[in-house]
Amino acid sequence: MPTVHYQLRWPDGSVARCHSPSTVIRHYLAPHTRYPLARFMELAREAYPRASERVREVYGYACSSAADQLEVLEREAARFADQPDAEVEVLDLA
Repeated sequence: MPTVHYQLRWPDGSVARCHSPSTVIRHYLAPHTRYPLARFMELAREAYPRASERVREVYGYACSSAADQLEVLEREAARFADQPDAEVEVLDLA
């Protein structure tokens, strides 16, 4: 199953390298696109369980790295929860 790596720019300008265990993420996020933080997290909360389920369909077990990556995103997003205009930019999606 192909892994998809992508980079995000958080509201503070920091860049993070992220991954998805499935190409499903490409149905949710677009490269070179800014998302309001809440919308980005909404999409991530939909995409990562679907990615994990896709791994289950192929290999017979869920992907713990999908849950781990979503947890990292949740933790990072919480840092900006008090910023109503916070945006996340998807820099690339390979």
